[in-house]
Amino acid sequence: MNCKFRTIALSCCIGASAGVLAAPPADLIARYAAEARVADPAFAGFSAARGETLHRTPHAGGKPDTPACTSCHGDDARAPGRTRTGKAIEPMAASVAATRYTDPAKVEKWFKRNCTEVLGRECSAREKGDWLAWVATQ
Repeated sequence: MNCKFRTIALSCCIGASAGVLAAPPADLIARYAAEARVADPAFAGFSAARGETLHRTPHAGGKPDTPACTSCHGDDARAPGRTRTGKAIEPMAASVAATRYTDPAKVEKWFKRNCTEVLGRECSAREKGDWLAWVATQ
């Protein structure tokens, strides 16, 4: 594991609960970093701040009733969310739902579905990595 990747992985964990240092699997973060470098050779790493902005900001491209991630997941990533039909959604924060990000196929499934609904398109690798970096700090 190279030093740059270690720094990225460590920064994803900063801010996590002292008792639970949970983060998305390193191989998932590494995969998104590799994809982001292909899309943008100047890619310098993921940003929890950009991930939080992605989560909280309303977007115009997706469905009108789900303009932001917070529409269903709420403002606090450590708290359960609710679908529009009232079904409970497990908290997004890695500190609360440590096993949520262990199955890469499931992570991809939910990114594809939710990004399409909120943004009107699939998320880029950088957006996925930024968002995971943010939930790792929650």
